[in-house]
Amino acid sequence: MPHEFFVEMAKSFGLFYLLALSIGITIYAFWPSLGGRFDKAAKSILDDENGPAPQQQEVQQCR
Repeated sequence: MPHEFFVEMAKSFGLFYLLALSIGITIYAFWPSLGGRFDKAAKSILDDENGPAPQQQEVQQCR
């Protein structure tokens, strides 16, 4: 089998693979029953914070 056949096969398979993967991820992200899981994950980061991080005082170097 010629090399060009495998090159075209790889290009076509890669294109269809990425298209199917993109469609699958989009469907997963917008699936209605998973909305609560995503909301919980988005808000869980905020639950751990106690406030703004303390600022470090700048130390001036002696010359």
